[in-house]
Amino acid sequence: MDITVEELKQRLDAGEEFNFLDVREEYEYEEDNLGALLIPLGELPDRLEEIEGWKEQEVVVHCRSGARSGRAKAFLEAQGFANVRNVLGGILAYNDLD
Repeated sequence: MDITVEELKQRLDAGEEFNFLDVREEYEYEEDNLGALLIPLGELPDRLEEIEGWKEQEVVVHCRSGARSGRAKAFLEAQGFANVRNVLGGILAYNDLD
């Protein structure tokens, strides 16, 4: 089950703690980020040990538009992550909320 930008904003505004992953490139993250852990999609296979503890927990993944995070979601699920949620529309849709 994916997550809408409206739901994500509510959770961030409430200060809720959750496993939050940004799979964009570093230069994109530096321009605009929501406080997620940055692991670019291309580096994800080599950096799985950094999030190994999240396997049985909810993981919210975002990117610019939702495409890369969709691929990251499929990859993480194939690696045994049980509850991965893609942010629909990515940071572009999130920024349109304002």
